[in-house]
Amino acid sequence: GCIRGFSKFFRIALSHESVENYIMTNFGLMQHHNYSLYDLENMIPWEREVYLGLLIKWLEDEKRRHEAEEARQKRG
Repeated sequence: GCIRGFSKFFRIALSHESVENYIMTNFGLMQHHNYSLYDLENMIPWEREVYLGLLIKWLEDEKRRHEAEEARQKRG
């Protein structure tokens, strides 16, 4: 139906990700961030991109926070 057509369109439009990267990303999300394979496999491709973008931003923010905390501890 119509939904299947949209899904195929988005999969083609966002096919820039290699199979290896797709699998490695899924593995990391399942191991470190408690996503299920079912949830990952059933995301709309643009939805996956949004969640990955949010996760990357959160990880970068956490890294900066951790580095700032380490710097404060070294100063005293």
